[in-house]
Amino acid sequence: GTKMIMKLQRWIEDLEDKEWGYVRTRTPLMAKSDLYKISGHWDHYKDGMFVLGDEEKDKEVFALRPMTCPFQYYVYKNTQKSYRDLPYRMSETSTLFRSEDSGEMHGLTRVRQFTITEAHNVIRPDQAEEELKNCFDLAYYVLSTLGLQDDVTYRLSKWDPANKKKYLGDDDYWNRTQEALREVLREKGVPFVEADGEAAFYGPKLDFMVKDAIGRRWQLGTIQVDYNLPERFELEYMGSDNQKHRPVMIHRALFGSIERFFAVLLEHYAGAFPAWLAPVQVLGVPVADEFAPHLQQFIASLEEETVRCEIDMSDDRFGKKIRNASKSKVPFILIVGEEDMNNNAVSFRFRDGSQLNGVPVDEAKAQIMTVLKKRVQVNNVDDFKAAIAD
Repeated sequence: GTKMIMKLQRWIEDLEDKEWGYVRTRTPLMAKSDLYKISGHWDHYKDGMFVLGDEEKDKEVFALRPMTCPFQYYVYKNTQKSYRDLPYRMSETSTLFRSEDSGEMHGLTRVRQFTITEAHNVIRPDQAEEELKNCFDLAYYVLSTLGLQDDVTYRLSKWDPANKKKYLGDDDYWNRTQEALREVLREKGVPFVEADGEAAFYGPKLDFMVKDAIGRRWQLGTIQVDYNLPERFELEYMGSDNQKHRPVMIHRALFGSIERFFAVLLEHYAGAFPAWLAPVQVLGVPVADEFAPHLQQFIASLEEETVRCEIDMSDDRFGKKIRNASKSKVPFILIVGEEDMNNNAVSFRFRDGSQLNGVPVDEAKAQIMTVLKKRVQVNNVDDFKAAIAD
């Protein structure tokens, strides 16, 4: 599980940093209550926070962070920004803490400490439409790469106009920001539902609701538009008119929490993960001990490319090793017998029992690396041939 989470995290960070130009941040796990009073979390979200201290007794009161946004605002404020610097995109793989009631806890899907890939994109008002679409495209790419695109429904999470005290901003603000997200969903041509009372206290959300193996829907990603907190934190940029202007903030999380995302993936694939994500990608099974050195040499060449490999060197008979390997749901089982060794080759066995025999080691290595790079699912020899065809 840890290997998979690390792989997911690095994949997202590379997407953000190398392809979208995000600034990576590392911010504190806790802060004084003063920070959360500025952001509004103290008034609107305090019951969901782990508070350290007593305001009536202690000189200083701290809280573990329930989200990263207030910290990243100060990263933005560290230097003066021009209109040319926007969008200014910040991201962090953040550990967060929320004081959930014990009755609300649910395995990995609802926990008190969790990790998210959280981003805050500071933009000019005229960039809002394009940046919201970019965020949608990135989130959809992540879900579709992981094979979840057919299990997603889209929810426009709105404020509750019957309970305005829960929120920042007036009717005009909420109508305007909700319509901005509604327009993105319309332009993307996806069906969506609207839900009153599901917005954040500072702005509406576009939530990616993914169905798990038994039909429950979980929020795995979110895009939120926010004019309130830039005002409260006095965020500014210098416009083309050489005057100071207030930016817009987009809050964006691709996975929701990594823990919840992992739980949904685990059930979705029932352990038969895509090769690039599988904790063990290649399992070597020699037909007999005398063929093990040839297999070990090939496995070592894969490990040099950071492929996650294991070899079954147990005393079990070959038939039992194959049965055990099949049960493990490893994407690539590599078998070496006498003919493979003599021809400097290996043989592939896939999850469904289909095989591809006598593949020269140089070709086999290149083919494995191609499949891993493409991030596709391979369960049988036909999947494998399709993946390496291009």
